[in-house]
Amino acid sequence: MLQTLPRLDVAARLQQLRQLLREQDLDGFWVPSADEHLNEYLPEHRKRRQWITGFTGSVGDALITRDRAWLWVDPRYHEQAEREVDPNLLTVIKGGLPNQPSLMEIVEELGSGFRLGVDPFTVAVATYRQLQAHAQAGGVLLIPVMENLVDKLAQGSAPVAPFDRPIDSVPTHLSGATPAEKLAQVRQEMRRKRVGLLPLTKLDQVAWLFNLRGSDIPYNPVFWAYALVSLDRAALFTDLERLSPPSRQFLAEAGVELWPYETYSQQLPQWAKSYAPVGLDPKQTTQGTQELLQDASCRELEHPVEALKAVKNPTELEQMRRANRKASRAKIRTLAWIDRQIQQGIPISEADVAAIMEAHYREEGEWVGLSFNTIAGAGANSSIIHYSTPDPQKLLQPGELFLLDSGSHYLGGTTDDTRTVWIGPQPADPLCKRRYTEVLKAHIQCARQIFPPDTYGVSLDGIARSTLWQAGLDYGHGTGHGVGAFLNVHEGPNGIHRRASTPLKVGMINSIEPGYYQPGWGGIRLENLYEVIAIPEPEGWMGFRSLTWIPFDGRLIDWELLNEAQRAWLDEYHRQVYVMHYATLPEQDAAWLRRACGLS
Repeated sequence: MLQTLPRLDVAARLQQLRQLLREQDLDGFWVPSADEHLNEYLPEHRKRRQWITGFTGSVGDALITRDRAWLWVDPRYHEQAEREVDPNLLTVIKGGLPNQPSLMEIVEELGSGFRLGVDPFTVAVATYRQLQAHAQAGGVLLIPVMENLVDKLAQGSAPVAPFDRPIDSVPTHLSGATPAEKLAQVRQEMRRKRVGLLPLTKLDQVAWLFNLRGSDIPYNPVFWAYALVSLDRAALFTDLERLSPPSRQFLAEAGVELWPYETYSQQLPQWAKSYAPVGLDPKQTTQGTQELLQDASCRELEHPVEALKAVKNPTELEQMRRANRKASRAKIRTLAWIDRQIQQGIPISEADVAAIMEAHYREEGEWVGLSFNTIAGAGANSSIIHYSTPDPQKLLQPGELFLLDSGSHYLGGTTDDTRTVWIGPQPADPLCKRRYTEVLKAHIQCARQIFPPDTYGVSLDGIARSTLWQAGLDYGHGTGHGVGAFLNVHEGPNGIHRRASTPLKVGMINSIEPGYYQPGWGGIRLENLYEVIAIPEPEGWMGFRSLTWIPFDGRLIDWELLNEAQRAWLDEYHRQVYVMHYATLPEQDAAWLRRACGLS
């Protein structure tokens, strides 16, 4: 079962918020899923939208007025929102479906003079501008609320996660560059873009720049911090007591000043006076930071750290290859274990699989933690795209699909992969087989594609979907996302999706993960990570090389639906999977792999 807050609690909390709106002379309050660092995953004390709505998905914004409430979710969460949200309390808006208004459009219709409260530290500048434009079109007044109303209500009842774990350094043999070298790269970009000061408000930006890692955010090896970089100074704002001795030495060698986290809001305006103009990325910076810079000269730009972080250096690429080989071996062992349990008639649940998956990850060595909560969906649960609460009561049943999406952080590398498999010894259902093969064709179509310079992910998204569309199938998420090197599993600015606005470059890492989902029937997703590589011909063109080495389920493949090139790609991929792992696996797992790769 998906975990939800008791509906009575949500009703009571909404009532309390509405009373607070009256006391604050507000008519409504905007509750996005993000926090002051625009995190995707949140510490417990920043899960404001979840606290007020009961919806646990990582993406989704709420609008609460004195008499109504709306929750917007994207296609990944349509089914989950239906399960978790009480329709008597909130209206769920399913983004991506026809005739569904956006929250912005609802704001526009709230009425002239409507006073809508917004915490500016929870929305990016670009989002705030959108909100402001819609508000002005409808005569709605946006009121900055510096003390978040949900926080005010939740004091004493919402869990507070004290940050008490150390902040450690990543040695150069894993990162490939020192903080001083990275600062030099950033400053070169600052000169090129003609800015004198660059704020860093996103946690993965700070972690990458200073070669530091922490564990303040679930599944992301980052820590609570801000940073400022000028052409001759750099400062880190964090809990200084948690910096390990090696990390302090790293920072001292790079000339980085250390400041307490809470001094950032005072220091930023002061630095801005001395080092103008300030470079601001509207998509990577909160409106709250913009408010702190009202009197400063600012210049908008795409954040240089995002682009530098996305193109991995040779050391980072090698560490990502090592990490993904480990994770692939762990998943092979898990899939083999599932087959053995089913053949022996031993009942296993979704939660059992998630537990054995994590155990196999740990056994690979240098394991740091999961890169997201394991998605282990059996039967109809496989259609819930971000099904992140494996159920100890839901058993894997013969004659059904099972979707396993998981990933890990190892020292130096991050992983993410998905396989959908058939459960049981009987032949796969023909409909499952046909749909699985169409998803596999979409995956191969994208993985085989070569492309010229300045190709955007949106083009490859269409290429991946083309064969699925011919079969009348589609999926409601992007084809792929960027992945950090021992950092966030979802990393921009690169990606393969309809809004991808950054050209792909050699050294970037992307997932390719087409799928198909039907509520009540099940879901299929097939995901590998790939590095973007240069190809010999045509000169300057690029292609993909896999980082993930796990067999696809031959029981679900209809070979007649594959063309010659697709069959050749799959045969060669399985040959490489076998050669890479066979000698390193326990005997029973190696035997399973041989069969899975079609070699026996």
